[in-house]
Amino acid sequence: MSQSSKPNMIFVFADQLRASSIGFVGEEDVITPHFDRFARENAHFSTAVSVFPVCTPYRGSLLTGRTPTSTGLVLNDLALSTDETSIAHVCRDAGYETAYIGKWHLNGTDRKAWIPPGPRRQGFDYWAVANFDHNYDNSVYFEDTDEPKVWEGYDAEAQTTRAIDYLRNRDNSKPVCLFLSWGPPHHPYHTVPQKYLDMYDPEKIRGRPNCPDVPRKELQGYYAQTTFLDDQFGRLVQSVDDLGIKDNTILVFSSDHGDMHGSQCVYKKQWPWDECIKVPFLMNYPKVIKPGTVFKFPISVIDVMPTLLGLAGIDVPDTVEGVDLSPYIRGEKDDPPESVLFMNPCSFEIGDARGEDQYPTYQGKQMQYRGVRTDRYTYVKTIEGPWILYDNLVDPYQMANLIDKPEIKEIQDKLEAMLAVHMEKIRDEILPNEAYYKKFNLEIDERGKIVGIVENPYDLNGHRQASWKFKK
Repeated sequence: MSQSSKPNMIFVFADQLRASSIGFVGEEDVITPHFDRFARENAHFSTAVSVFPVCTPYRGSLLTGRTPTSTGLVLNDLALSTDETSIAHVCRDAGYETAYIGKWHLNGTDRKAWIPPGPRRQGFDYWAVANFDHNYDNSVYFEDTDEPKVWEGYDAEAQTTRAIDYLRNRDNSKPVCLFLSWGPPHHPYHTVPQKYLDMYDPEKIRGRPNCPDVPRKELQGYYAQTTFLDDQFGRLVQSVDDLGIKDNTILVFSSDHGDMHGSQCVYKKQWPWDECIKVPFLMNYPKVIKPGTVFKFPISVIDVMPTLLGLAGIDVPDTVEGVDLSPYIRGEKDDPPESVLFMNPCSFEIGDARGEDQYPTYQGKQMQYRGVRTDRYTYVKTIEGPWILYDNLVDPYQMANLIDKPEIKEIQDKLEAMLAVHMEKIRDEILPNEAYYKKFNLEIDERGKIVGIVENPYDLNGHRQASWKFKK
């Protein structure tokens, strides 16, 4: 069967894999030969940023090209409104088959619920999905009925096999938009085949210079899961080549956010440091991209949808807030945006933060922040004012905060102006958590977790707000 003239889109992403934890980056001793080769032979975006380093907010932004304060996904376990326009909607209208395999996390508080065919699938037709399940060796998923199924073996391997089989058995006369979403490398870190754990001796794992108390056992599992994913990615890349669709396929590997793992004396996600906000972003599209290309301009998750559509020659919806970077990827323009926005509008379950005397602003409401990342600088302000500024070129581990230093005032002012432009574009301001609970009708428990949605979808002025009631 002849291939479509439109390129296929295959977007593969991990959960909680930071940019530095891939071998070719050279910052950590992680075994990832397939990712490394893919980066050498294709393109690597060296400054890829998660707009909000938390699962649900990222995923909503990935599909819609819109920021979390616009989608209303300001916490985990919220449902993406069925009024949103997703990349799958646009691609389906353009004649694509659409498919989603793996973790979803956009269906609300019931993490085990079946998501029936219809609007809640956001335009994806082929479906093998769990809303949320990190029980990797006994992982439940659903297809088109409410009968639960279990992935055979370790779920990321079975999901990759399903993606390969789907590509092998489909009609290539139509292009495909396929998303493959893996759960690792996310805790529980040691539920991974033993041979991968055996590749890493915890005692020999080196800590990052900004990590005074290295969690070596935790990193052993994290690295083992990453190497496992590397093997799965290698299988997928080989299959795309074997099927003869490589030259007409945009294949991307990325992640939703990172994990601090003790850097800056903190753990988990939400934080504004590179271990959290920077993610891997590798792209193959032989028709356009030369082998070994490194794109240094920053790319945000909200840019992914418009950029993929732009590369495919599909019109970008007016709802999108991200930037179509395809002209810069093609080399048609040479003035890409200097910065991208990242944020944490609602802090929740910040987790283990050590050294409060050294880092007093880690706790409480100060964690509501907005920031910009350029290829060189990181600038962040909280509800209380400017917080951190790093020159990542000379300080790659972000250990010297330059905020309010006289010698860098001109740069700080420029970064502040960039941030103001980003926030003005989406009509954003830094507000307390409670303002977003009210705006998006959220009921929150004492841990900052979502427990329900307020029935009244209107604000005090009678304007309709985001509502997570699903369409029937």
